[in-house]
Amino acid sequence: MKTIIKKPIITEKATNLSEDLNQFSFVVDPKANKIEIKNAVEKLYNVEVKDVRTMIYGGGKSSIKYTNKGIVEQRSKKWKKAIVTVAEGETIDLFNNF
Repeated sequence: MKTIIKKPIITEKATNLSEDLNQFSFVVDPKANKIEIKNAVEKLYNVEVKDVRTMIYGGGKSSIKYTNKGIVEQRSKKWKKAIVTVAEGETIDLFNNF
């Protein structure tokens, strides 16, 4: 079985979203769809998920590095972020479960 949820995102913006809007951010498998993400979060944290939003980052413009062996082009790594909204009154404790 593949791992859908790789790790939670703990930043200042993500913390504000979790406190204000009951939304939690995760780095997920790029091939996972919203239904798989919803089921994985519900199973892992025992909460009811209302909404899932996904975003794909990276993989775009390559950066150019000038090295001793010549010019090297390298694309940024492609990754997917999911913002999960849980039901009112429920919460996810990110610090004790991972």
